[in-house]
Amino acid sequence: MDAADFESYLRERIKVNGKTGNLGNNVILELQKTKMCLTADIPFSKRYLKYLTKKYLKKQSLRDWLRVVAISKDSYELRYFQITGEESGHSTDEE
Repeated sequence: MDAADFESYLRERIKVNGKTGNLGNNVILELQKTKMCLTADIPFSKRYLKYLTKKYLKKQSLRDWLRVVAISKDSYELRYFQITGEESGHSTDEE
């Protein structure tokens, strides 16, 4: 996943006052190596950021491998799904 591509995706999609691409001075996106910081002077929903992140992952066909996890009250993290070789839903047929 390319962080710069994700940043440009967010810049194009985030709506401010009902318009996309209208960040202005109200919303600031900063990219630092593997971390992205979004600072907003206006009310901004954390859930909306999660929604946009999920849409981006789906568009890049990464939704099956990565998930969005809240690690604190004001931050999210992308993590890989825990894939195990065990079958958790095995069924037994007794007839």
